Amino acid sequence: MTTSIVANPALPESAVKAATRRTKQRLTSRGATAASLIIAVLWTIPTIGLFLTSIRPEVDTLRTGWWQIFVNPTFTLENYENVLFGRDSLLGPFLNSIAISIPATVFPLVIASLAGYAFAWMKFRGRDILFVLVFALQIVPIQMALVPLLSLFSRGFSFGGDALLYEGLRGAGLFSQVWIAHTIFALPLAIFLLHNFISEIPADVIEAARVDGASHGQIFFRIVVPLSLPAIASFAIFQFLWVWNDLLVALIFASGPAAPITRALAELTGEFGQNAQLLPAGAFISILIPLVVFLALQRYFVRGLLAGSTKG
Repeated sequence: MTTSIVANPALPESAVKAATRRTKQRLTSRGATAASLIIAVLWTIPTIGLFLTSIRPEVDTLRTGWWQIFVNPTFTLENYENVLFGRDSLLGPFLNSIAISIPATVFPLVIASLAGYAFAWMKFRGRDILFVLVFALQIVPIQMALVPLLSLFSRGFSFGGDALLYEGLRGAGLFSQVWIAHTIFALPLAIFLLHNFISEIPADVIEAARVDGASHGQIFFRIVVPLSLPAIASFAIFQFLWVWNDLLVALIFASGPAAPITRALAELTGEFGQNAQLLPAGAFISILIPLVVFLALQRYFVRGLLAGSTKG
């Protein structure tokens, strides 16, 4: 039996426009706009300085600040050529970061959305206690879990006497360790946020689907997931940026051919900083993907932050 939901009649367009206008008037002011512009300028200046430093010759970079480019305008693309195609090329680590960040974003979102639905709409013994325990995991510092997790990976897993050794884990791919680590660290917050959003779905909608004979799987995929897309997209941006910019987990679990761009940047200058002029170019390359992701998905990000903040 198919699940059917009767939508409420749409509000008149004039009423929608009036409500939108009133909301904008309440949430905006000249002072807030001026403060936002000042913060945006202060936030953008370091990025501009980073870019200008990356296109300056090595001699100028080491002797003067980036603002001197307006006095003595000299430009070069040598830094980018060395960073992308030189001996210490960042092209491989750049691709590694993409291969790490996308699965490490998808895995916790899938698990957390399923868990959030279970905690919100499935009744089972110990549900509230288990949810509190999951929520409490957010206060555990990541540093406390690094050594036990690394020890677990090195020894392998044992199920009923049959050992699934570390070599078997490596067989799943170069990035399996860092995927698991990022998924584990992201789950408490992801479950908490998605549970809060999913639990705000009107109970009448869920009950109507159950009356029509929909199973939990049908309710989840046909109702919960479409209605939760703003929250899922919002957390996906957070998680992607967190994984992309991560260095701590990369230093522990991603080495050698699996090293991401953050680890490659940390090792780019060498022991005595002899390649310091390459660091701005490498850093600017590393922020391109997060910048594109945020600009492309910012409307979903804002919708996810505001979703559920008002009712009616």
